[in-house]
Amino acid sequence: MPDARVTLRRRNPYATKSNRFRKVKTPGGKLVVQYIKKQGTPTRCGDTHTILNGISIGRPKDYMRMSKPKKTVTRVYGGNLCAKAVRERYVAFAMIAMDYVCWLLRGDALVGVA
Repeated sequence: MPDARVTLRRRNPYATKSNRFRKVKTPGGKLVVQYIKKQGTPTRCGDTHTILNGISIGRPKDYMRMSKPKKTVTRVYGGNLCAKAVRERYVAFAMIAMDYVCWLLRGDALVGVA
């Protein structure tokens, strides 16, 4: 039930997550409603799901107005993966490449080629 001392400024009378408000007294002595914006969730790593350091937190519209350095870090997969996940990907790729080179050097690739 909304407070009887204030009038809501928007048409939505229900206590939803997007309709939260704070009662504020103005310098003129009136009690008015200030609507509270929803908090943004921090960006998380795609692999480890840890919060990414160096990335600002905001709602989607805030990200649209933010400059590029606030939304990313200068690294491969910056802004999508944490450093640990990137390191693991590099190590995995290096191991696959090394296995392939060893396979070529062993001569298995030349079997059946006459």
